[in-house]
Amino acid sequence: MKIEGEVALVTGAASGLGEATAKRLAARGAKVVVLDLSAEAAEKTAAEIGGVGYGADVSDATAVEAIFADVTREHGAPRIVVSCAGIGTATRILPRDGSLTIDLFERTLRVNLVGTYTVMNIAARAMADADPIDEDGARGVIVNTASVAHEDGQIGQAAYSASKGGVASMTLPAARELARFGIRVMTIAPGLFETGMSAGLPDDIRAEILANVPFPSRMGLPDEYARLVEQIVENPMLNGSVIRLDAAARMPPK
Repeated sequence: MKIEGEVALVTGAASGLGEATAKRLAARGAKVVVLDLSAEAAEKTAAEIGGVGYGADVSDATAVEAIFADVTREHGAPRIVVSCAGIGTATRILPRDGSLTIDLFERTLRVNLVGTYTVMNIAARAMADADPIDEDGARGVIVNTASVAHEDGQIGQAAYSASKGGVASMTLPAARELARFGIRVMTIAPGLFETGMSAGLPDDIRAEILANVPFPSRMGLPDEYARLVEQIVENPMLNGSVIRLDAAARMPPK
């Protein structure tokens, strides 16, 4: 599937992995829709790459639906949809103060899992209504973002791991269901990347983390995630799988 000339919608696209993806797809000739919780940040990034920006909470189906309708009307149905929006949370199931952490668990799933599903659901409908664009009958590709925490989550990551585990687990059933419409579904599970979530790590913690990264022994760069998105879009045989992008790292218990 080609990138040039197609409409691509990226969530969480005003920073980190999403911003890098939006910039790479724009550089390849896509018309990029930048969707972020902050409309101001989305519009700023969009202005830099010649795209269009929207602000919305990805778990707000009404808002996301309205954005897809507007984009389809003005530019055509998005054929490439990449979900990078998410939050990183950390709390123990049983904190030292004995407090309940159910609210944080629910919020994490709401944004990371329900938000991803919401975007995928609405994107699939928009793609299914569009005409095929190649000899295989392809109508689009959806790339979701999990995390290596879905397999080796650390202490304090129960909520985050559950949310990303849900994203990973729905990849194959989603791909199987949407195959008849010519829509592929893939998930990337990044390891340790240089993003806003990791920027504030103390030097000693960063060094401890990097000690568990075999090669290359460094944080991943956001553009390395974006390059994998690019390759997924262009390779039609990539479908229904979760790809760990982690330099062979396995996270320790804490």
